[in-house]
Amino acid sequence: MKAAVHDTFGEPRDVLETRDVDTPVPGAGQALVRTILSPIHNHDLWTIRGNYGYKPPLPGAIGGSEAAGVVEAVGEGVDAALVGQRVVASGVHGTWAEHFLAPAAGLLPLPAQIADELGAQLIAMPFSALALLETLKAEKGDWIIQTASNGAVGRIMVGLAKARGINLLSLVRREEAAEELRAAGVENVLSTATEGWQAEAREIIGEGRAISAVDSVGGELSAELIDLLAVDGELVVFGTATGAPMPLNSGALIMKHIMVKGFWGSRVIGEMAAAERTRLITELVTLAATGQMKLETGGTYPLDDLKAACDAALTPGRAGKVMLKP
Repeated sequence: MKAAVHDTFGEPRDVLETRDVDTPVPGAGQALVRTILSPIHNHDLWTIRGNYGYKPPLPGAIGGSEAAGVVEAVGEGVDAALVGQRVVASGVHGTWAEHFLAPAAGLLPLPAQIADELGAQLIAMPFSALALLETLKAEKGDWIIQTASNGAVGRIMVGLAKARGINLLSLVRREEAAEELRAAGVENVLSTATEGWQAEAREIIGEGRAISAVDSVGGELSAELIDLLAVDGELVVFGTATGAPMPLNSGALIMKHIMVKGFWGSRVIGEMAAAERTRLITELVTLAATGQMKLETGGTYPLDDLKAACDAALTPGRAGKVMLKP
């Protein structure tokens, strides 16, 4: 089968290559899935660079961690009725290939109402966003401030917060991105490139309580979020688009009793009780199947065009996740 393989860690466009490898054989409890579409997530790129929480064994590592596909074979102990079903798998390894292996128990069958483009990215980012929202201190009537609001998690958070009656201030780093979100009907959007945006933010929040801030950018912006938070607020670090250190003001942290913590979706989801996971997954599938959650794509590329796909995935302002199609 064809697969996107890297033998060393490094910049994805430089170290990835399309190669013929053996098609894997499902073992006990596993399923062999024929890939339909697989998204390029930021954490996939970090993994290839060697600076993520998980490091695949080298050489011969295959990229990708989420995909929609069709089950073609199952291993020992797996119900054969699973064969032929269209499913989504997340938190797995090696989805940037014509086939990949996944724990059968972790596969989620996709209803016919959910298109491949949505199904392929249904779990990793949406589930992380929902799990994140469940852990935040913000309650109905409070405010959440989020950065990178034009990203997958940011767009998803808009609908999730609204459904819970939580106010959301969405920040982006370019005015063009702000205009795109406003055109899509997103309210309370500000560009941090605009002079005086902090004053506008305070005006929008008004007498409300900004209790939670979710940062996926890092750098100076993290410190500015602290200034906007209310007493007993929290800054949750979800990602770091800039990779820059956060120069936080110790005085503000002390006087306002601000809590700073990280959120790694893989760990949170892995430690989640089965009943809670089922509840959240059911909510996501319902939102997707009823059209209440829509996720765009940033283009679809064949496995033979990995450099262009990586470049597209790193392009600011893309509409959604870039997809690889075997």
